[in-house]
Amino acid sequence: FLTHAHMGHYTGMLHLGREVMGTQDIPVFAMPKMKEFLESNSPWDQLVSLNNIEIQLMKNDKEIKLADGLFIEPFLVPHRDEYSETVGFKIIGVNKSVLFIPDIDKWEKWDQDIFQVIQHIDIALLDGTFYSQGELPNRDMSEIPHPFIVESMETLYPLNTPNRNKVHFIHFNHSNPAIKIGTASNLIRSNRFNVAREGMIFPL
Repeated sequence: FLTHAHMGHYTGMLHLGREVMGTQDIPVFAMPKMKEFLESNSPWDQLVSLNNIEIQLMKNDKEIKLADGLFIEPFLVPHRDEYSETVGFKIIGVNKSVLFIPDIDKWEKWDQDIFQVIQHIDIALLDGTFYSQGELPNRDMSEIPHPFIVESMETLYPLNTPNRNKVHFIHFNHSNPAIKIGTASNLIRSNRFNVAREGMIFPL
């Protein structure tokens, strides 16, 4: 399931091609512009022509059944859409639902209220790319917008503790101090939010 056409979110598919795994008809779920991007640009178009992948078209707010009691629903979010649209996902299981938004420009640019959305799901995996302003010396961070973790915490802190506990920050840039045990990660936890770690499992 592809969210958008930024480098870290689709380039791993190179390994499905002739030079590596040589897969056959691996289902790849993509939105319309993302599908067109893959079909129209090398080397991705070769994955299509050689049937290494089979692109399944997704539609905004259209639920897809993966198995009995398991559904996924893409929804559009604003995020520097140079080559494709960008989506997050709502994953719906028998007992719990997950909100997955690894990339978004700023919460206030979204046509939904993240404060309200969190109250109606069970787990929220949210964009935690950068911790705060000034994290990238000599870079204009407004050119690569993400909600800073400190901004997200300020926005969501009025939630009660059970709702704040739903939030797990993900998608950390290497510059983000929250990836290490220290002041940043401790502050996140003291505010009753969470820092996601590799290997975490969320039963649905």
